[in-house]
Amino acid sequence: MKTGLVFPGQGAQYVGMGKSLIDNYETARRIFAEADERLGFSLTKLCLEGPEEELRLTYYTQPALLTASVAFYRVLAERVDISPIVAAGHSLGEYSALVAADALSFEDAVYLVHRRGQLMDEAVPAGLGAMAAILGMDEADLDALCREVSESTGEVVELANLNCPGQIAISGTANAVAKVSEMAKPRGAKRAIPLTVSGPFHCSLMRPAADSFGKLLDETNIKDARIPVVANVDAVPHTRADELREALKRQLYSPVRWTDDVRTMRSLGVDLIVELGPGTVLSGLIRKIDKGISTAHVEDDSTLEEVTQLFTN
Repeated sequence: MKTGLVFPGQGAQYVGMGKSLIDNYETARRIFAEADERLGFSLTKLCLEGPEEELRLTYYTQPALLTASVAFYRVLAERVDISPIVAAGHSLGEYSALVAADALSFEDAVYLVHRRGQLMDEAVPAGLGAMAAILGMDEADLDALCREVSESTGEVVELANLNCPGQIAISGTANAVAKVSEMAKPRGAKRAIPLTVSGPFHCSLMRPAADSFGKLLDETNIKDARIPVVANVDAVPHTRADELREALKRQLYSPVRWTDDVRTMRSLGVDLIVELGPGTVLSGLIRKIDKGISTAHVEDDSTLEEVTQLFTN
């Protein structure tokens, strides 16, 4: 099997994630301890005990998910040689992919995503931005509707997450997102679902955050990747450090092209994708994008054992 790795983004977190691996594997305990030391607070306690409303704060969610995902990957890599040929991550998950590809150290990555979360949180005052999932509408039609509403209101609303055919998230000002959500149904959408997020991610309202974050990325040691990482911004597999850095800079205000990311992995010959991190959201999306790709996931001791058996049988 040609294997790809994927890592989830914000929204996959839950209180208790990583507990069984922390309890049973020194590697997992060490990763969480490194995060605590680098950040200067107990991320481990927050992941294991909550409270949930605190774990949902962007600047805690992002390092928590990265730490859990990397811990799952490192424990699996100690047990079996899965020899991945490519990696990708959904938004925040791209940083986990870069750690797995040895382009970014874990210590740098956990600090970066903590600051990323802070800057994203500060970019737009609370309540002024919003996101919504639009189900059952063609990408081109939804993009045209977003442009129409932007022109009529003078406000921002853009495609943000191209998750799978028929499932696209939009992002922008609360008013413009609400207008698109209302107008989408008569134009063919099945549903428009407001998303519980702290800001309008992956749209041009995030440019101020991207400018500040870009300076931080320039100061960070990013190396050529050991395996290609498919970037969200262009769905192209990159290994060069300068290209990876540029993709991360653009990612904050650009749509996540997840559908194209998965198709790129398939074009590279991938027939099995292992999702490393809490939940199975990405596995579900992958099955909707390409039913020919097998999926597996690791998020606890039992799923770790299942994937281990998959590679040893």
